[in-house]
Amino acid sequence: VYAAKIISYAQGFMMMREAAREYGWSLNYGGIAIMWKGGCIIRSRFLGDIKKAFDNNPELVNLTLDPFFSSILARCQLRWRKVVSKAVLLGIPVPCLQTALSFYDGYRMTQLPASLLQAQRDYFGAHTYERLDNPGSFVHTNWTGHGGQVSSSTYDV
Repeated sequence: VYAAKIISYAQGFMMMREAAREYGWSLNYGGIAIMWKGGCIIRSRFLGDIKKAFDNNPELVNLTLDPFFSSILARCQLRWRKVVSKAVLLGIPVPCLQTALSFYDGYRMTQLPASLLQAQRDYFGAHTYERLDNPGSFVHTNWTGHGGQVSSSTYDV
C-alpha cells in the first residue's frame, strides 16, 4: 500500500507540474506538501519526505526519481507484485494497487508495449507502423498472406 501511495502522490505532483508549465505558474512543490500537512485530511509525516525531495531537487519531475522514494519502491516491489498477483488470481479487485503498479512499470520503461497496438492497427486497417530498427521508416506487413501490400495513406483536408 505504501508503494501505491508514493505513486499516487508522484502522479499528483506530475499533474501540478504540467499545469504549472501550461499556465505559467511558479509552484513551490515542497511548500505545497507542507501546506497539506497542516490541513485537516492529509496529516502525514510522509509529506515531510516529499518536501525534502523537492528541497534536494526543486526540478524533480517525478517523486519516483528521488533516491529516498526510489529505494522504497525497489524494496516494496516484489511484495507489491505478489499482492496484486494473488488478488487477481483470487478475483479480488485491487484497482488502485494494480494501476499504481502498472504506472510504475510503464514509467520505468524506455519502450512501452505500444508495438502490439501498432501491429493491431496495421493488421485491421493497414495503418503501417514505425520500425524501431529503422526510425522514420513506416511499413505495412501483409499479416495474413491475403490482400497484397495495400496500406492506408495520409490525406490533406
